[in-house]
Amino acid sequence: METKKSKYDTNPLDPDVERNAEESWGNPTTQVGGATRQVGNIAGNVAGNSADAGQSANRDARQSRGSEAPTRRYDNQPLESSYPSVFVPPTYAPPAQQYQQPPPHAYHNPFVSPPTSRPVIGLGIPEKWALLLAYAPWFGIVASLVELFLASKRETRVRFHASQALSLHISFLVISSVLKVVATLSDSGFGSGLFGVATTIFLIISMIRVWKGEPHRIAPLAEPAQWFNDHIEPRTKD
Repeated sequence: METKKSKYDTNPLDPDVERNAEESWGNPTTQVGGATRQVGNIAGNVAGNSADAGQSANRDARQSRGSEAPTRRYDNQPLESSYPSVFVPPTYAPPAQQYQQPPPHAYHNPFVSPPTSRPVIGLGIPEKWALLLAYAPWFGIVASLVELFLASKRETRVRFHASQALSLHISFLVISSVLKVVATLSDSGFGSGLFGVATTIFLIISMIRVWKGEPHRIAPLAEPAQWFNDHIEPRTKD
């Protein structure tokens, strides 16, 4: 007895399989043939020139450096590279800032500009004359004392030179007194007279330096000069 067949029976050995499928679904298949089509050309049957457009798109994709770029070294990036690695140092060196060495006197004495003619607070005389009189021979010790007693604390430049000149004059007096005692005992005043000439020349050189605004700091007298500047209070209060 022959088995009853259904219309959905797709046994390839059944000679009526094609006829049954056509009766149920119509004829949806199309003839497969012709040249191989591009995968990206989905709408190849819609437009006649879509195949050429698909080929152009695929060709552009192959030529793109981002899609199919050759293997490159990270230490030899091309100039047109858009995203260089952050771990690779730049190929150029940034310009180095040149450091200017300050003059040697800048660390010792900031008062290196020529003195001005402005009146000193508490003294009333021009600044350049106040600096000059402090180092004057013979009466410079009196001028430096007056300046320390009258010049305001804000006059740091004037008080610095006045205190240093006062220390210098006192040291000269002490040394000169010792030499005079030696000269009295030895009946020879040559050493004392030579020292007097040397001190006069040194004081004149000091006056010239402060007049020109050159740095003038006597290192052995730094501590006593600072003591005079701190302990001699001006009569004029700020």
